[in-house]
Amino acid sequence: MNIEELREYCIKKPGATEDFPFDETTLVFKVMEKMFALTDLEDELHINLKCDPEKAIDLREQYTNIKPGYHMNKKHWNTIFIDGTIADNIIYEWIDHSYNLVADKLTKKQKNELEKLK
Repeated sequence: MNIEELREYCIKKPGATEDFPFDETTLVFKVMEKMFALTDLEDELHINLKCDPEKAIDLREQYTNIKPGYHMNKKHWNTIFIDGTIADNIIYEWIDHSYNLVADKLTKKQKNELEKLK
C-alpha cells in the first residue's frame, strides 16, 4: 500500500473529508468533522487510527509495527507503520473500524445526514 491508495480508501468513505488542520504535512481524514484517521506525508508511511481500547492493546501485542497513537490518546488510538508486513486488506479493516467507531458516536442529526450520503 502507498499513500495514494491509503488516501483513496479513506476519502471514499461516506461523509469523509480531508484537510491539514495541524500543519502542511499531517493529512487528516474526518467523517462529519470528526477525525478517524491521520498520516504524515513526510515520514515513513504510517496511519493513526481510532480503535476499541481492548482491541488496541491486542493489536499492539500481536504486531510489532503497531504502537500507541503518536500524539494521540494512547488508550483509543494506534499508529500503524505500513511496511508490507501487514496485508492491505487487514489495514483496510482497521480503517473501517476507526471510521465506524467515530460514525457511531455522531449525533442523531449527523447520523441522518451521513445516511443520506450512502
